[in-house]
Amino acid sequence: MTERTLILVKPDGVQRGLTGEILRRVEAKGYRIAALQQLDASTEKLAKHYAEHEGKSFYQPLVDFMLSGPVVAAVLEGDRVIEGFRSLAGSTEPTTAAPGTIRGDLGRDWGEKVQKNLVHGSDSVESAEREIDIWFS
Repeated sequence: MTERTLILVKPDGVQRGLTGEILRRVEAKGYRIAALQQLDASTEKLAKHYAEHEGKSFYQPLVDFMLSGPVVAAVLEGDRVIEGFRSLAGSTEPTTAAPGTIRGDLGRDWGEKVQKNLVHGSDSVESAEREIDIWFS
């Protein structure tokens, strides 16, 4: 059965002109882009997306970062696409992310309150369904 996942190119990736490179890597891996849009996130959309983090110290800086510029949202399809994209993205800490991954090759620590790590990818089938509904309702 083909899985679906949501990925977001975060404002730092869009602002740095990395959307094309990120999507190229997704397609080179063999995943299909089923939906794609660039948009400005709303506070309401981000509150739904990051609901499990509300109240944590990094929540508001993360929301502020995600509101700082446009994001690119995509629905990917493919066998084991959730696991595959998360591997392709690399660990959330760009400084130590493995070379060859999106974050390892293209990301770095900018010394700011929030970790600007270029992309988001759903972490489970349930999260993917919920997140796709938020961004593509």
